[in-house]
Amino acid sequence: MPFYCQRCGTGLPPSARFCSNCGTVVTAAPPPPGRPLVRPIVGRQIAGVCIGVAQANGWDVTLVRVLTVVGCLFTSGLVGVAYLAGWIGIPEEPIAVPGMPGTYPPGSSYPPGTPGSYPPSV
Repeated sequence: MPFYCQRCGTGLPPSARFCSNCGTVVTAAPPPPGRPLVRPIVGRQIAGVCIGVAQANGWDVTLVRVLTVVGCLFTSGLVGVAYLAGWIGIPEEPIAVPGMPGTYPPGSSYPPGTPGSYPPSV
């Protein structure tokens, strides 16, 4: 995400301290505290919305879950609609595979452990 000089609007890399066009000191906003808002794969009860919100803000997940249920009851389902919107809108946590950028190593067969090439020739 590029930064922009507030004085002249020049696009700058995130590591820039000064604007290359006008020389103005560039101040970058600190990253937000906690984790990014994602629905984790591990620890979810239904869709992972409550645990994602709790982890992103540093809150207790049990408290968030209890407040969600109580809020759903006392707001005639409005919090339930917000939960469904979070289920749809909050992305799932990416699955991290060590050393793999998403492809199999060169020269290996797919699926792993199968002899020959994939797809098999008929």
